[in-house]
Amino acid sequence: MMAPPPRPALGPAGLVFLACLAAVAIAVPALNLLPAPDSALHVPDYALTLAGKYLCYGLLALSVDLVWGYCGILSLGHGAFFALGGYAMGMHLMRQIGARGVYGNAELPDFMVFLNWKALPWYWHGFESFPFALLMILLVPGLFAFVFGWFAFRARVTGVYLSIITQAMTFALLLAFFRNDMGFGGNNGLTDFKDILGFPVQDPGTRAALFFLSALFLGLCFVACRLITASKLGRVVTAIRDGESRIRFLGYRVEQYKLFVFAVSAVMAGIAGALYVPQVGIINPSEFSPGNSIEAVIWVALGGRGTLWGAALGAILVNLAKSFFTGAMPEAWLFVLGGLFILVTLFLPKGIAGALTALGLRRRKKPDEPAELMPEIAE
Repeated sequence: MMAPPPRPALGPAGLVFLACLAAVAIAVPALNLLPAPDSALHVPDYALTLAGKYLCYGLLALSVDLVWGYCGILSLGHGAFFALGGYAMGMHLMRQIGARGVYGNAELPDFMVFLNWKALPWYWHGFESFPFALLMILLVPGLFAFVFGWFAFRARVTGVYLSIITQAMTFALLLAFFRNDMGFGGNNGLTDFKDILGFPVQDPGTRAALFFLSALFLGLCFVACRLITASKLGRVVTAIRDGESRIRFLGYRVEQYKLFVFAVSAVMAGIAGALYVPQVGIINPSEFSPGNSIEAVIWVALGGRGTLWGAALGAILVNLAKSFFTGAMPEAWLFVLGGLFILVTLFLPKGIAGALTALGLRRRKKPDEPAELMPEIAE
């Protein structure tokens, strides 16, 4: 029996996505820094920050698509990993403030001085070092997902039960981080950041660099996801999505595969949160809100589940629409989002990516070629 041909690592759609991402990563910061502010080509500072936030959301959507689109794990709690990465970055930025805070205390952040804390909690130590903070950005979401997944997957919790548990997990973290005695700023969270690696966070050059890094990590994580899904490991993961009991019967340790993908996606979500915080200037417990995680699932569904680039595109397009509607017609946004979800579910079951891929294939298809020969969009 001949082995199946190897899958293309990136594919034409993936290469187009990376090319567009590279163009945006260079053009947007350049148009912010080089043209004069009164030039028609100038990208305003707020637009640069907004676009950087969209790229972070795109990375979060990519992580959700990896577990849901390829492994069949509908996680309604990935916002928790996003927020944990954001808090790790926020703690580092707070430690960089030093004596420049409102109370002039070099050891304690302002909110701790206000709440009459006498000493820095043990879990804040080390965050004055950027390499340590970087390690925590990767380790904390990854380890949390590993422990959570180890118990959930070994207990063979699947389907809607797993979705409900992930939502309960992020809601529990939301309640915990709201408490002032947790030492994370309570409902106000962490804010008033001054600089990162010695560069002022409000400086246009710093914001341009953060935007470029957001695009860079989105591209790197996209390539990593494509390499995973195109490998033998990815084929097993996809097979688990399509028939978990059959794969278990064949002797595969399904729990280990699911645990690996879940932990990798959590690390990616943590990186997205860490890039998000210095650009928006705040991290608070509302990022743990279950609604945020559900919204990320909607981005993936609208963009195209199981396509990776479609998930990132969906996140960017939906948040562009959100920025417009919440400014022009704030009361209409939730109705628009719900209507979009219903329309895409009814008429575009494979999302925007599926529609674009089908359109491109139809144009390339010969007149006498049967339509059923069109490959799946994920390939």
